[in-house]
Amino acid sequence: MHTWALLLAAGQSSRIAAACPGVRKQFLLWQNAPLFWHSAVMLSRVSRMRGIIFVFPEDMLEEATAMVRELDAGRALGIPWKAVSGGVRRQDSVARGLGQLPAECDTVLVHDAARPFASASLTNSILDALQAGAEGVVPALAVTDTIKVVEDGAVLSTPDRTKLVAVQTPQGFSLQALLGAHRHCAEKALAVTDDASMLELLGQHTVITVEGEASNIKVTHPEDLTMLHSSEKKNMQVPCVGWGYDVHRFGSDGRPMKLGGVPIAGGPGVMAHSDGDVLLHALTDAVLGCMGLGDIGMLFPDTDAAYDNADSAVMLNEVLEKARNAGLLITHVDLTIITQIPRITPWRDQIHKNICRITRLDASSVNLKATTEEKLGFTGEKKGIKAVAAVTALRRVSS
Repeated sequence: MHTWALLLAAGQSSRIAAACPGVRKQFLLWQNAPLFWHSAVMLSRVSRMRGIIFVFPEDMLEEATAMVRELDAGRALGIPWKAVSGGVRRQDSVARGLGQLPAECDTVLVHDAARPFASASLTNSILDALQAGAEGVVPALAVTDTIKVVEDGAVLSTPDRTKLVAVQTPQGFSLQALLGAHRHCAEKALAVTDDASMLELLGQHTVITVEGEASNIKVTHPEDLTMLHSSEKKNMQVPCVGWGYDVHRFGSDGRPMKLGGVPIAGGPGVMAHSDGDVLLHALTDAVLGCMGLGDIGMLFPDTDAAYDNADSAVMLNEVLEKARNAGLLITHVDLTIITQIPRITPWRDQIHKNICRITRLDASSVNLKATTEEKLGFTGEKKGIKAVAAVTALRRVSS
């Protein structure tokens, strides 16, 4: 798949305007960054994401684009992005964003900037469903309240809530399916509240659900602003260190070599059940070490066919999400690749940047080294490769 995301930040914030006069909610500062930026960072940390289209209010396009440019100084996102002005309705904004996607894009995620708590884990669940062949995917939560259909204040009916769900974003689509649905709604002058509704109205594609997240709340009403404050819990933080080590054999029939999520052209084949990224495996083990959660084989066993040729960056994303949910703040990563072949120097900067992107750390907080063992041992004999990782973090404990 070649996936881009549309980040919708073009709303007028009319329902919350009284609580934040002069500032549209998507531009409210939270944790020293505008609300929309938190979703952009989350999306950029998903390894399968190729780029982001920001959709801003037409009268703020220039200002908002400059804001993104400043926030992305030093390529903080690590992936390409574009900015476009939105339209009057949500579906108009999505249509304008779709018009900016590159020709090679074949799947797209649509996400509301007012949902800053969505996780990379949820996004990966949506991408997994798309990769399995779904043409439309929405995260959904079961409805727990009884719902009434009302007209002029009178109750008309009570739907069976066991068949009702509340849907969230991001929503994922086959690009061609979504484009066809948009054309249909434009031709029939149909108005919708989300993109999945368009596929439903077209009637040619099935929209499936994945489990949503209770924390993935949309900031809509003035009282919702309290969520931004309540999410910043005051807790004590204690330092901890995790250490990771991994080894893989070389083999002519092995996987194409990847290091730190970067394909190494011309590198020897790597024998592995997953994609064999020894550096990300060591880093994953180090993060798990900070949480006391064992090793990568306990979470992603090599006896499970589901992880055959699995993307190590996706597995690391899942572990990093566990770390964040557990209140672990990673502050520094120190990595060493140990191998006789190939030479790492040509790939070092690209690997370093990718590790920074995945871990959400700046360049000074990620150290990457490479060394040989002077032709000693199995690495010196060019029989394999190994990597070690040390992760320094702050672990949250209740005060």
